[in-house]
Amino acid sequence: MTNQTSSYIERGNPAFFRAMSALFAGGFTTFAILYSTQPLMPTLSRHFHVAPATASLSLSVTTATLSIAMVIAAGLSESIGRKRLMKWSLVLSSVLAILLAFSPNFGVLLALRTLQGIVLAGLPAIAMAYVSEEFAPQSLGVVMGMYISGTTVGGMVGRIAVGMLSDAFSWHVALAVIGVISLLCAIWFWVSLPLPTHFQPSPQRLGSLLQALWSQLRNPGLLCLYVIGFTLMGGFVTLYNYIGYLLMGPPYNLSQSAVGWIFIVYLMGTLSSTWMGRLADRHGRANMLVTSIAVMLCGLLVTLVPELAVKIVGIAVFTFGFFGGHSIASGWVGRRATHSKAQASSLYLLFYYIGSSVMGALGGIFWSRFAWNGVVAMIGLLIVCALGFALFVPRVRSQGGAAA
Repeated sequence: MTNQTSSYIERGNPAFFRAMSALFAGGFTTFAILYSTQPLMPTLSRHFHVAPATASLSLSVTTATLSIAMVIAAGLSESIGRKRLMKWSLVLSSVLAILLAFSPNFGVLLALRTLQGIVLAGLPAIAMAYVSEEFAPQSLGVVMGMYISGTTVGGMVGRIAVGMLSDAFSWHVALAVIGVISLLCAIWFWVSLPLPTHFQPSPQRLGSLLQALWSQLRNPGLLCLYVIGFTLMGGFVTLYNYIGYLLMGPPYNLSQSAVGWIFIVYLMGTLSSTWMGRLADRHGRANMLVTSIAVMLCGLLVTLVPELAVKIVGIAVFTFGFFGGHSIASGWVGRRATHSKAQASSLYLLFYYIGSSVMGALGGIFWSRFAWNGVVAMIGLLIVCALGFALFVPRVRSQGGAAA
């Protein structure tokens, strides 16, 4: 028993820092690539002579294929191994990111972005399962927080840095630079992440994969966490989708560049995901998840204040709460799942990205009919829903009989 316990990656172990940095690099690469075309949509419209709605496909086709491919990737990882699939996911998506810079037409660009969504799925679908299997239980919160921190920094770079590089040079250079940086991060991930020691290959057929997914959906505790991921991400994307419309109109009249820099508050997510994860290890996941969601709601309400500086503070507080809650909820999935952990994690992310797509689009109806107050009301309902499920999770016993 002692040997099994010591085989986990623990603080003080030489592999701990390398593993943490590798997971950060993996999260950074995935989200830098995923969101790299979002700030370039107006440029793509002009360059390829396509409508804005068509240009938006450069992001939506990637997130759509990502959400579906994650479920398949989780099953593949049970057969070919966690690290093997994650490292090739990062390398191939980085190579595609470089090729993207040389797209001769919009059709080729969309085809490459579709492939990126499929290939990118290899890391987010498996990272949570790897962490829950290989790290000591008392370190899960801080490790998962570091991974989420990498995704927040990557998402921020994918939106801000690409826009600046395209202004200074061209969109070709911007995408190529992101691709090269991502490839370097992928190489670091490859050489730094320790090989799994607790993973046991178990080749799966389609029937067994569907059975594993269904068993996770029948787990009440996991289902609550999936709904929390859906509602939190739905509210988060909705706020960022429509805050720009508010701030670019009167009385603020901010420029597109100025609004784009609001994504700098993603740094709050880097802080909160690690810090709240550490607090969750000390004070309990349930307590800190409820706290994170409550902070998110407070930040949302602050955005109703007319003063611009106060609104930005509200957005920062909202972002802090979101990433703290997401870090805790996603890490908790690995603890609640008693088997097929990769499938359990992939289902969380499937709900997470569906929330982004569905609620982000629905928010447009509330914006058109009720302006910002309507958007806040919709997001508020989602957050209250998440809060209710967060309070319910500790009351549900895991399938193994323990209340996790």
